[in-house]
Amino acid sequence: MKPLAHLGAPPRWTAREGRVYVRGVFISAPFFQSDFMTDQGSSSVLRRYADAARESGQLALAEPDGKAILAAASIAVPQGVFVTDLQTIDEDCAGLHFPVAVKGVSPRLIHKSDAGAVRLGLSDVDAVRRACIAMRDAVGELDGFLVEEMAPPGHEVIVGGIIDPQFGPVIMVGLGGVFVEVFADVAFRICPIERSDAVAMLDDLRAAPLLDGARGGVVASRDAIIDVLLRVGGLDGLLYREQAEIAELDINPLIVSESGAVAADARIVLRKTPSVATKTNHIGDDIRDLFRPLFEPRNIAVIGASATRRTRSNTVIDQILRYGFDRSKLYPIHPTAPEIDGLPAYASLQDTPEPVDYAYVAIPAAGVPELLAQAKGRLRIAHVTSSGFAEFGRSELQEELVRAARGAGARVIGPNCNGGHSPRGKLTFCYDGLPDEGSVGIILQSGGLGIDTIRRGNNRGLRFSGVMTVGNCADVGVADLLEFYLDDPATRVIGLYLEGAPEGRRMFEMLRRRKPGKPVVILKGGRSARGRDAAVSHTGTLAGDDRIWDALCQQTGAVLATSLDDFIDKLLALQSVTPRTENPTKRAMLLGNGGGTSVLGVDAFARVGIDVAPFGAKTIEKLGAMGLDAGAAYGNPVDLPQPVLVAREGRDTEAILRTIFTHEDPQVVVLHINLAVVMSLAGGADDPLTHLLDAAVRVKSDFPGKAHFVLVLRSDGNLAFEETRNRYRLRALEHGIPTYDELPAASSAVAAIARHERYLKDSYDRDGHHP
Repeated sequence: MKPLAHLGAPPRWTAREGRVYVRGVFISAPFFQSDFMTDQGSSSVLRRYADAARESGQLALAEPDGKAILAAASIAVPQGVFVTDLQTIDEDCAGLHFPVAVKGVSPRLIHKSDAGAVRLGLSDVDAVRRACIAMRDAVGELDGFLVEEMAPPGHEVIVGGIIDPQFGPVIMVGLGGVFVEVFADVAFRICPIERSDAVAMLDDLRAAPLLDGARGGVVASRDAIIDVLLRVGGLDGLLYREQAEIAELDINPLIVSESGAVAADARIVLRKTPSVATKTNHIGDDIRDLFRPLFEPRNIAVIGASATRRTRSNTVIDQILRYGFDRSKLYPIHPTAPEIDGLPAYASLQDTPEPVDYAYVAIPAAGVPELLAQAKGRLRIAHVTSSGFAEFGRSELQEELVRAARGAGARVIGPNCNGGHSPRGKLTFCYDGLPDEGSVGIILQSGGLGIDTIRRGNNRGLRFSGVMTVGNCADVGVADLLEFYLDDPATRVIGLYLEGAPEGRRMFEMLRRRKPGKPVVILKGGRSARGRDAAVSHTGTLAGDDRIWDALCQQTGAVLATSLDDFIDKLLALQSVTPRTENPTKRAMLLGNGGGTSVLGVDAFARVGIDVAPFGAKTIEKLGAMGLDAGAAYGNPVDLPQPVLVAREGRDTEAILRTIFTHEDPQVVVLHINLAVVMSLAGGADDPLTHLLDAAVRVKSDFPGKAHFVLVLRSDGNLAFEETRNRYRLRALEHGIPTYDELPAASSAVAAIARHERYLKDSYDRDGHHP
């Protein structure tokens, strides 16, 4: 046997008489000495082991079995033997190089170290024999003992993988050993990964400097870790290729030295039955043609309105008419009423003057399938807002709904939602939503948040290309509408509120291969730790929703939001600014009144990775030479007392900005104003906010592309100041300047801009060109 120290080629795990033990079956070693990187290498090995394991009723493979599979995938494992009879231990260990490790092997042992079934650094065969006897006495009946040469000194790393029900194969790397779940210093990515993903995963680790030999420590070969990550989670990697067989996989620890990496322990858990990978192609229709009736309906049917009382459907009729939709193309559907709200009513979808593009449906759940079945080819899209389907355990009724719609040639959005909002199509379900057309496309798995997003977003400056609530996604799903928005010329920014992702894999693949120009913001409900109690691997325990959504965003450039307000704030920033692709945002300057506010602002920006760096001495000297109020501070943040801020109709503030723009590279200017101070001390009919905003706009215009501008208007809750803020919020938006209520909200929004710019730059650099 080749000693482990010679890492020129991956050492292969072998057993007594040149055979490998697998759950009571021996497989000849030459089986592993074929070309391990061909389809008949690791795949054939895994299936031989998987078949034997399932026959024995054990889905968690024993360590020798797992290491044989890793070896077949060209991942280095220690030289070792599997000992079942202590009488032959001298013969079994004859070819090993001491010192060695001994591990007890049994399907009952999930974490061997905790059970006392591991002994390290044994110097000879007698020490091995004594360790085996002591282990058997302490632990009980064992299948046998794995005796392996000790790995060279190095860092303990974990590489693992799971098959996530939403996204498929997911890979993890982090600091390994027995405390992996305590420190939880790990990074995830959705497979297949590329080398750049593996590099980024290592950079994500808090302890990454330790791998590089911090404070004189051992250096770990990053290339060796990356190689293992790709052999597990790459396009040809074990986990990605064998996702139909494998449920969970742990290599812990992977011992990594400067010269290489070796899998000191391995655990592979199989699926109960092999699965069949599902296809992730889109629904097959021309996506713009499919959803044109939703976003730009030629006519609309409203089902559920009453001639005798006010219902939700009656309110929707009012709202659609208020948006200016053609009255002659709006069809209330009612079995008996001749007229509803001054409009002619029709008994069924068969009776309308022309086939219907879009139907808003709000009747009791039991009646919906029959209603849609009666359309018989005269309906394109039904937005079923009714509840009482799968969310109440009535899955059969929901399936009947989809069958009825498909039989009638229609597609269904919902059920259990609130409807759709499309200003370009003069369609809405939301009272007081603005009819202004915009560029932000939203998909929400919550009807109530749809209303909040429209109203709150409109008030803060968002203008929509569409807001669609999708509820149970019985037919048309989030991924279908995402595909539309990605293709839609009217949509420049996309927002998703998700509580689940049954088509997560398809969504991930669409986001990853999309053209990088459209930013995507995701607000994920239910991201708190949910503990996978059924998991038996470290990876399964650590792979909560939160980490996998973080991974999705790392790989696709999407931006995660933490709350509805944060969601709107980030969408507003990305709607308002033009990203810089060659010089992503890293720095900001703060200018305003309030020293304490500025200090807290610096902290807020630092938390999101944006540096509020002090200006150079030359800049500070020139600012000081302007002879302004002695109470002003110019070091960044620039703290200006109210008299300086508003002096000479904002010309002094403009001069400060011009000086900074001439001598510094601020990248983002955050102008923060305490409304209570500035407005109450203004006096007379003077309008200091207009002057300050005009000054900012002039500088922005004279230094095009040099810096983004963000306005923060802070209020004490006084109604007059709130009205002032809302008024100036809209005026600033006309000049591409988003406005926020507080500096932490502004910092989060600027971080979203910076993230999108980095993603654009990385994408264009990878493709070899910039637009």
